[in-house]
Amino acid sequence: MTIQSLTERMQYKLLAGDTSREVSALVYDSRKIVPGCMFVCIKGASFDGHAYIREAVEKQAAAIVVEQEIAVPDGPAVLKVDHTRLALAMLSAAWFGYPAEQLKTIGITGTKGKTTTTYMIRSMLESTGRKVGLIGTIEAVIGQERIPAANTTPESYVVQEYFRKMVDAGCDTCVMEVSSQGLMMYRVGGFLFDIGIFTNLEPDHIGPNEHASFEEYLACKAMLFRQCRTGIVNVDDAHAKAVTDGHTCSIETFGFSKEADLRASNVRLIHRPGYLGVAYEAQGLCSFAVEIDVPGKFSVYNSLAAIAVCRHFQVPVEQMQQALKQAKVKGRIEMVKVSDDFTLMIDYAHNAMSLESLLTTLREYEPGRLVCLFGCGGNRSRIRRYEMGEVSGRLADLTVITSDNPRDEQPQAIIDDIKKGMAKTDGAFVEIIDRKEAIRYVIQNGKPGDVIVLAGKGHEDYQEIKGKKYPMDERVLIAEILNE
Repeated sequence: MTIQSLTERMQYKLLAGDTSREVSALVYDSRKIVPGCMFVCIKGASFDGHAYIREAVEKQAAAIVVEQEIAVPDGPAVLKVDHTRLALAMLSAAWFGYPAEQLKTIGITGTKGKTTTTYMIRSMLESTGRKVGLIGTIEAVIGQERIPAANTTPESYVVQEYFRKMVDAGCDTCVMEVSSQGLMMYRVGGFLFDIGIFTNLEPDHIGPNEHASFEEYLACKAMLFRQCRTGIVNVDDAHAKAVTDGHTCSIETFGFSKEADLRASNVRLIHRPGYLGVAYEAQGLCSFAVEIDVPGKFSVYNSLAAIAVCRHFQVPVEQMQQALKQAKVKGRIEMVKVSDDFTLMIDYAHNAMSLESLLTTLREYEPGRLVCLFGCGGNRSRIRRYEMGEVSGRLADLTVITSDNPRDEQPQAIIDDIKKGMAKTDGAFVEIIDRKEAIRYVIQNGKPGDVIVLAGKGHEDYQEIKGKKYPMDERVLIAEILNE
């Protein structure tokens, strides 16, 4: 592929060289520079690709893409653009043959609910015979291949590579989580989503190497609605209007509000030993009864978003109903049957906001006791530990404090920080450093009517200690405890 064909849809200034040259590879990692490649100089939090221009020249790169003023080297073609991250997205789309144009693409953004909603949509669409790829926080799913995720939204080159693999595997649709970082860094640049979804917005991902302010966080989320054909928005969220300001797509809404195009009414909580769910009536754009095997009001929102999408694909009502009952997400309110007397679940809630949302939801089911087992990660903000301790102390009847991913810190030091937050409440707690022993404790001491939640690990199947990941899957630990 020539430089000219790779750059046919992008704007740039040619500072040197010949665009008729062939390109052997598209590279944005200096360690992967090879002769004949096009090297895109990306600026990161702790590195700058512009620092490796000399190395690219020495290794005989065919082209170099820059966004800042440089001393133009002899040899390669040099292209100057406004944003090299956006250029990388557009070049990646061209490199893989614009695969998004051969798929129906669905992007989901918001603070919470992205993962569950993607799996609900995938389940519903596949019930009609569509072949659906998925990109998200837990994994990428391409045909029979499952690839563990490093980021919610991968780098643009990887996104386009996944799209190409999906097309080659016979997929006709892709549903993906779109993070604010992914939008800000143009990881989903270079194509137009068929459908964009907004779930909700709360202060999160604000700080060093993330977003400078809540306003920036919101503005990044809003970018999705200038990059899709149809926007589907939770009208109940306080930021719904702001997130759609300047939109270039048609807009549909969902929620509990009477103004919502698709709304939920007559919501009922369903609770029996080992099972928590919710039922409601969908009205407006669709009209039918819904029951979901996942508890809480946020599950209603997630399912409404999924229904709003699948309506565009003419999924029959019966198949939507069945698929919503069957949609399960590893580590997201994942119920594990251990007793006929009490309910035990695994959830990824790993900060104060998500833990408060989860425990508040479970409180609505009026459990005999609400028991919360959790720890906090090492090498992370100590404030998160205080906050999570305070939330659990306030909302749970019993908190079991244990280890999460201690990384380079001592587990006991992390637990001591959590206890400082607990001390602001009257909540009862025990501390058991070993996570398996902590899980054994809550199972052996479970009482009729209890709801027990193992929070923080969710889909993770490892524990990170001093730079090494050791196998640790809570489902395996539970099975071992029951066998023992």
